[in-house]
Amino acid sequence: MSGPVHIVHPSQPLKNFSALKPQPVRTVSSSNLFEGRREIAIEHGESIYRLKITRQGKLILNK
Repeated sequence: MSGPVHIVHPSQPLKNFSALKPQPVRTVSSSNLFEGRREIAIEHGESIYRLKITRQGKLILNK
């Protein structure tokens, strides 16, 4: 048996965020993200971040 259904009308502000189901975290494999490269740039807002794979195989994020 499932729990109660919460219906929120679009014109009503959300008051109880616990009533909403959290979305699963999107998982991306590093091999798909890097596509054979050792470094990629990530644009976030007005900033560019660099995500690098170190010689030890760890990830480092720099602004």
